[in-house]
Amino acid sequence: MHSRMLEQAELICGAKGVRLTARRKRVLSIVCAHTRPMGAYEILERLGPGIKPPTVYRALAFLQQQGLVHRLESLNAFVGCVHPDHPHAGQFLICRECGLVEELEDDRVKRILELAVRDSGFEADSQVVEMTGRCSGCQSKER
Repeated sequence: MHSRMLEQAELICGAKGVRLTARRKRVLSIVCAHTRPMGAYEILERLGPGIKPPTVYRALAFLQQQGLVHRLESLNAFVGCVHPDHPHAGQFLICRECGLVEELEDDRVKRILELAVRDSGFEADSQVVEMTGRCSGCQSKER
């Protein structure tokens, strides 16, 4: 899956006419290689010596703009997007025990939120839903 995400990233950036530089690709590779969300400083550590925090933050901002990674606000961390080939509202299930994050793409959730926002008169810039709880794996360990 990791190599497929990197291949998709190359195609997406090429189609948009933006550069997926070696450093950006390396940051994406680090994020996508992990099953848990990663903070910027965790990514920085894996990049090795000589790299400064602004470099990582710029790469992450670029990857977010291209829809290749998502920022989980509640964790201040990043995950690779499992649907980078098309724009979508982010919906995430975050296990508070093991840290697993599952990305959903449910149009019903998106539509209900859009209706509620419209009815309130609010103008939303983005739509990200984060739910915390326990994944099925952690639940089954308890049984």
